[in-house]
Amino acid sequence: MGENIKRRTNVILCIISVFVLGILLFPVFWTFITSLKTEQEIFQVPPTFYPHVLNTKSYAAQIETGDFNMFRSFFNSLMISLGAMVIAVVLAVPASYAIARYRFRGRNGMLLCFLVTQMLPVSVLLTPMFIMFRNLHLYNKWGASILADATIGIPFSILILKNYFASIPKDLEEAAWVDGCNKFTTFMRILVPIAKPGIIVCAIFSFLYAWGDLAYGMTFILDQQKRPITAGIFNFMGQYGTRWSYLTAFAIVTIIPVTLIFIFMQKYIIAGMTSGAVKG
Repeated sequence: MGENIKRRTNVILCIISVFVLGILLFPVFWTFITSLKTEQEIFQVPPTFYPHVLNTKSYAAQIETGDFNMFRSFFNSLMISLGAMVIAVVLAVPASYAIARYRFRGRNGMLLCFLVTQMLPVSVLLTPMFIMFRNLHLYNKWGASILADATIGIPFSILILKNYFASIPKDLEEAAWVDGCNKFTTFMRILVPIAKPGIIVCAIFSFLYAWGDLAYGMTFILDQQKRPITAGIFNFMGQYGTRWSYLTAFAIVTIIPVTLIFIFMQKYIIAGMTSGAVKG
């Protein structure tokens, strides 16, 4: 009797999960079929749930040379995201170790500042960043967008990695010192490998933050040929209307890397988010 109730409960939960998953994925499905419709069919009433006339021009236009070139925008986003990811990881790893291991005046206030930066809206930061990058002669360059995106990944990475380093027994460091390692070699050879799952998670999220950024890419880069792929969506919003088939096709291409990252890196994401969460 108990096994039947448990089996019935599992079936009900599976049905509910599939239903919820269908609701969550419906916008992606609708975006995809819209990208394959003609402009007339997109606005047809009642709406169609599959393209009656297959339209592939929206995807073909993205590989042509012009404002809609997908490969150029993809490369721009890749360079900006990788740059922001490297900066975030290189700065966050030693900073999180110092915060976790050493007690110094202002430590709690510093952590609070990192937490507050995660709550500030992007619109509050645009003006001061614009003035700063203009004075540094980084305006309309990849460097401005890379540094701006890194400011999102660094606080998040520090808050995550702090728990990793705090959970590592200090005896490991002392044993390495006895064996002849200095603090730097101990950090690089002992602590960083142990915190590798957390570092991978921080690298992934820093990359995804930069990949999905729109405000910084639109504000700090004026040249369309240098803008990231998210800003390229605005190419299809004209003065007299929006080319929805082109826009949705561009959106589908934009989310492909994010989907692949979550598919192939999900075990690292789950392990990284849970392993260092036992001690603060």
